[in-house]
Parts: sequence; C-alpha cells; structure tokens
Amino acid sequence: MVRRMRTTVRLPDDLYAEVRSAASVSGRTITAFLEDAVRVALVDQSRASSRPAYRVQPFAGRGLQPGVDLDDSSALMDLMDLDARD
Repeated sequence: MVRRMRTTVRLPDDLYAEVRSAASVSGRTITAFLEDAVRVALVDQSRASSRPAYRVQPFAGRGLQPGVDLDDSSALMDLMDLDARD
C-alpha cells in the first residue's frame, strides 16, 4: 500500500502554466508530472553530492605581472582588455 501525503506547492503562474502544458502533452496528471520531476531532481542531487570536491592545484609560477593590482578591478580589466587585443 502506497501512502501519499497531501501538500500545497506554490508556483509562479508562468511556471504552473508550463507544468500544466507539459503534463497534458505527456498524458499525465499535474501530480504525476510533479512527482516525476521531484524524483529526477533528487537523483541529480544525490549524484552531484557523491562527486569528489573539485580542488584547485596551485602551480609554481612567476606571480603577478608587473603593474597588476588585484585590489584595483578597473585597472585589472583595462590590462585584460589590452591582452585580449594582442
């Protein structure tokens, strides 16, 4: 026996219209469509959480180029624009 919990879900009007349309096209009820969507989201979340965390590997470089000030974003953008033109 499958027990079901009744709940209220509030959706923006435009999203509800898309859900209603997609459910209709697929020949399912809105409830069945939302159940499937939630199941897919839970599987995706489970897969994402089982991936190892991405780690940035530092490299032995020469540091910042002369004249680069990381605290001055405007000047940094100007330097990046110059590099893009070369």
